[in-house]
Amino acid sequence: MTPSSPITRERIAATESVIRPHIRRTPLLKADLADFGLAPGALTFKLETLQHSGSFKARGAFANLLLRKAPEAGVAAASGGNHGAAVAYAAHRLGVPATIFVSEITSPAKIERIRSYGARLVVGGNRYADALAASEKHVAQSGAMPVHAYDQAETLLGQGSVGLELEQDAPETDTLLVAVGGGGLIGGIAAWYAGRTRIIAVEPEQAPTLHAALAAGEPVDAPAGGIAGDSLAPRRVGSLMFPIAQAHVEKVVLVSDDAIRQAQLALWSTLRVVVEPGGAAAFAALLSGQYRPAPGERVAVLLCGANTTAVDFGR
Repeated sequence: MTPSSPITRERIAATESVIRPHIRRTPLLKADLADFGLAPGALTFKLETLQHSGSFKARGAFANLLLRKAPEAGVAAASGGNHGAAVAYAAHRLGVPATIFVSEITSPAKIERIRSYGARLVVGGNRYADALAASEKHVAQSGAMPVHAYDQAETLLGQGSVGLELEQDAPETDTLLVAVGGGGLIGGIAAWYAGRTRIIAVEPEQAPTLHAALAAGEPVDAPAGGIAGDSLAPRRVGSLMFPIAQAHVEKVVLVSDDAIRQAQLALWSTLRVVVEPGGAAAFAALLSGQYRPAPGERVAVLLCGANTTAVDFGR
């Protein structure tokens, strides 16, 4: 991270104190790798699945709305679903009008969440980039304040509060596995830890945004498909997070769609934890053997979202 980076430990801590009354301090779940048929080893899950609006995104949403002043036109956000739900939720709680743009691949569970918070919802295009373009046009015409899903300083500062909590509650952690889409989450967390804990990025094989960026030495366009396409498949990672990742993310691990499905199933069958595909990607790296901890290594996994209809409670 460069000295001029706006994403610092001090600013993350200050932001956390501002958003604290509005977010949940999510719990940890202690387990063992042997519970999943792997070689025994300490395993900690950080359950951001239990955060307001169903994902970690509420942290960045509240940071934006509390640290920036929204105009009368309100706020606008483009999203694969979770960010839109979080902005809609924060706007609803704070009495701010919100317009949310999503693509046609956004899951029904996420669309229903956005609508339930009273936001105006616009669905169009077949990928996040289309929703972003539509939101930018709306901002230009209406004067609404844009709330970027991952390439906005306040977004990263809010997401960095996940790292603050985890370090306080599980200071023994050697390695943290974090799923990557646009990089706001891992950027904030990596800025918080600043090398004191190993950070491993996990991406779907069909959406290797950070993997491609690190190989190229700068953010570049990457494929944007796969089962987690509505949460981990932007066109490219953000410019704000990239130097942080270069400095503090040890490596990127790629996982298949099948590995993500197996991780979802294992989390449900073993722990009765419901996780959406993007939220299960980090654990998929462990379960599939794409990341193998050393003996005695104390691993934590961030389960970052649970907006899915994978479990049918109607039966």
